[in-house]
Amino acid sequence: MRNPSPAHFFDALTARAQSANSLLCIGLDPHPDTPAGQSAATAREFCLRIIAETAEYALAFKPNSAFFEVHGAAGWQALQEVVNAVPSGIPVILDAKRGDIASTANAYAQAAFTGLGVHAITLSPYLGRDALAPFVSDPQKGVFVLAKTSNAGSGDVQDLRLANGKPLYLQVAEQAVQWSKFRNVGLVVGATFPAALQAVRAALPDVWILSPGVGAQGGELEAQLQAGLRADGLGLLVTVSRAIANATNRAHTARQLRDQINQLRKNQPAAATTNQLHLQAVAQALLAAGCVRFGQFTLKSGLISPIYIDMRRLVAYPEHLQTIANGLCTLLAPLNFQRLAALPYAALPIGTATALQGNFPLIYPRKEVKSYGTKAAIEGLYNEGETAVVLDDLVTTGESKFEAIEKIAAAGLNVRDIVVVLDREQGARQLLAQQGYQLHALATIHQLLDIWHTQQAISNEQYAQVRDWLAQA
Repeated sequence: MRNPSPAHFFDALTARAQSANSLLCIGLDPHPDTPAGQSAATAREFCLRIIAETAEYALAFKPNSAFFEVHGAAGWQALQEVVNAVPSGIPVILDAKRGDIASTANAYAQAAFTGLGVHAITLSPYLGRDALAPFVSDPQKGVFVLAKTSNAGSGDVQDLRLANGKPLYLQVAEQAVQWSKFRNVGLVVGATFPAALQAVRAALPDVWILSPGVGAQGGELEAQLQAGLRADGLGLLVTVSRAIANATNRAHTARQLRDQINQLRKNQPAAATTNQLHLQAVAQALLAAGCVRFGQFTLKSGLISPIYIDMRRLVAYPEHLQTIANGLCTLLAPLNFQRLAALPYAALPIGTATALQGNFPLIYPRKEVKSYGTKAAIEGLYNEGETAVVLDDLVTTGESKFEAIEKIAAAGLNVRDIVVVLDREQGARQLLAQQGYQLHALATIHQLLDIWHTQQAISNEQYAQVRDWLAQA
């Protein structure tokens, strides 16, 4: 096996993705508790057959080091032969999750890159920049740093909120890519957590992401691609292992997966911004849940509107509520805060769904302060001096947000950002900005109207009536 490129690892990866027209990364996992992994010899033969049958469709191969190391010296030799069997031009990523410093890290790097001759390796970032240094000194070699892993318990540590309000996985992602002058750092983000994948992609639009978890671990391919693709349709290694290894016809399965990925890439190109990524889904969710009505309605601001958006209906549709929560998690990810403050009543279920999805501590200001018990004005746990993001379903003029902000501020919390599902574009952004607050909206009313009109979900008359009213309001 020869190095796929003399210049730069990610250039080589991109070249392979384009020449093979594939984002499929095939895992080589001869589990010791299966016949394939009973010995070094069976592990070797198992992987060699997969490589021979599927190489045409692979962007990269990813052997799991542990399943060879368990067999001792013979296992290491088998791993060497598996790596050598990968055809020239196809990158090999060693799934080893190494993480140490100094001479130990140097030894690990030499074992992987000089000894085995792999092109990239997965690493743990827990020891910081020092743990990556020996692995990123050669631009021809790449690393994929664990940011948000696909296992169910990853949130125990990776979702912890830092003092700056960011989840740990996002802080790790943003820092790790700066730990090499050669731009040869990628990230591992599991397909089982599409909101995290969306947040990392929004924060780092150019980075390559190794994304395991589709199939046996429960990740969905379409959601993974929607969340993780770069604007150019690349930047994502879709890792599949068991679905191919256990197939009766591996070549056929690998080709089907590659073609399915490509069809989804064609039908659903990567979005350049967070709103673009979620806008279509939000528009469809609000319609499907019956949240949109046309007629004459008096709004909280006193204005008479020809359209009424009632997001309280979302509680009856968990799948649509989840769509909204996923989008909000992406909006929230780059913001610095410690508490998510949902406003009663419409935003409470939305806030709860978002808090569960993003692991955000939730509080909410009461509409009426209790005259008994704790007499709390703010429900939930918080510390004076922390920053809270205000979350609501929609905003019209912005006036109604100040009462809630005053209650939150009176409790000793800071507010800088207001996040809403829908901005009705009637002056709220400007009014809030004048008072030092920044508004972030998942969608604007004009964006939704354009989508609904294009899809013929609303009539020409309804479309024109609402747009005319917005222009005059």
